[in-house]
Amino acid sequence: MVASSALSPAGETWRHLSETVLSLYITNSIVLMLGVGVGTAVIGAGTAWLVTMCRFPGQRLFEWALFLPMAVPAYVLAYTYTGLFDVAGPVQGLLRDLTGWSVRDYWFPDIRSMPGAIAMMVLVLYPYVYLVTRAAFLEQSVCVLEIGRTLGCSPWGAFWRLGLPLARPALATGVALSLMEALGDFGTVQYFAVDTFTSGIFRTWLGLGDPVSAAHLAALLLVAIAALMLGERYARGAARFHHTTTRYRPLPRLALKPVSAFAAMLACALPILLGFVLPAVALAVWASGEDGMALAPFLTYARNTLTLAVPTAALAVGLAVLLGYGRRLGLSRAGKVAIRIAAMGYAIPGAVIAVGVLVPIAGLDNAVDAWMREHFGVSTGLILTGSIAAVIFAYLVRFLAVAFNTVESGLEKVTPSMDAAARSLGRSPLDTLRRVHLPMMRASLTTAALLVFVDVMKELPATLMMRPFNFDTLAIKAYELASDERLSEAALPSLAIVAVGVLPVILMSRAIAKARPGSQSAGS
Repeated sequence: MVASSALSPAGETWRHLSETVLSLYITNSIVLMLGVGVGTAVIGAGTAWLVTMCRFPGQRLFEWALFLPMAVPAYVLAYTYTGLFDVAGPVQGLLRDLTGWSVRDYWFPDIRSMPGAIAMMVLVLYPYVYLVTRAAFLEQSVCVLEIGRTLGCSPWGAFWRLGLPLARPALATGVALSLMEALGDFGTVQYFAVDTFTSGIFRTWLGLGDPVSAAHLAALLLVAIAALMLGERYARGAARFHHTTTRYRPLPRLALKPVSAFAAMLACALPILLGFVLPAVALAVWASGEDGMALAPFLTYARNTLTLAVPTAALAVGLAVLLGYGRRLGLSRAGKVAIRIAAMGYAIPGAVIAVGVLVPIAGLDNAVDAWMREHFGVSTGLILTGSIAAVIFAYLVRFLAVAFNTVESGLEKVTPSMDAAARSLGRSPLDTLRRVHLPMMRASLTTAALLVFVDVMKELPATLMMRPFNFDTLAIKAYELASDERLSEAALPSLAIVAVGVLPVILMSRAIAKARPGSQSAGS
């Protein structure tokens, strides 16, 4: 729908955009991608190597704590740091009180800027790189690392010449995921007044009222995402990174000297402190103050959020089980291609999905209304546009991939011999699924539902564009209050989103810690 809408003739609005701000959208998006890509790669891969291959105080704590910033949406971090470091914030206020300076007497970095937006996104997106590169480091061969050391490689040289090249596919995947999230971000760039494709889509659709021009921008963003996906695939090339042995030993951890150990602790602690601890403490302080949001409206926004998140999580898990089990039973090539396409939605920004869903739904509503007027003289109005059903459908398009990947990994752990045994006892495929697979996959199903639930809670662009009238969720209310500079009131809904987001982070950390073949936890 986005592609077909973009092929429609361009109007005056699109010509105006192409002559004025389109080049700015492209430039800012490229700069944002470069900054986020470099920052997430350095922090994610560096900390993953330290906690996997080195021994220093707090190393076991950092293994899972480095995931925590993933629970904080970038737009929440942007609101928090603006409240802390803006001119009227406590940091600059304390600086003026201690020095007696006025605002004109000193220079302070402007948090509402492109570097500020990049910093916010790096702090919350580096766990994507940390997640996959740590898993790759855990699976690396001890023999290769030991041979490198015998040939004179220092620990730092082993990282650059062996560990990082062997983890290149994982690093490319993590950086690509981070860039997709950065391109699809709306709350941070809008709040910091950084014009990118996503903010342009909102401004064109909601501000100028031109869906066709918004679809043109969405199509360009879609092309950028497709280029990222193809680039990530091309980065792997024809290289293969298989192990040549089935014997695994625990990875040898290098005991760092005091100075190096302190540097490693600092390198691991700073992302956690800046990306999670500091914003969480600030939000808790603001939420508990007199200017914080009252409990009654908070419960209303929480109920609205649950109204969207609970059915989406249930439907996503149900569809994931249907697709995953159908693939296990054996599908035609067309069926497998269809499943692959259905699982691509997570790579598409929420704003693009909103455009792609709103255009056909609005067209259907208008067609039904015109037909009813012509034949019965009755106006049906908008039936699906602006409804909860439409919002949930958009969520399913975007987050089905999250549930499908989790459910599929759970299905793969059920040996095919169990299917054969159940079928030999006269059980139908559906009965086999109900009585054999689902009980064994309870943990995977719960994890999939939780991941989708949290993603729905954090989703801002699609919800903002498609929600019913006067239907505010926690994410929307946090965005609106922060935009009005009412940061204390925005703290409680923001804190609730962060608190719920911590749960899947802990689950992922525990799963990866048990992932290395040959480890005691993996073999038990």
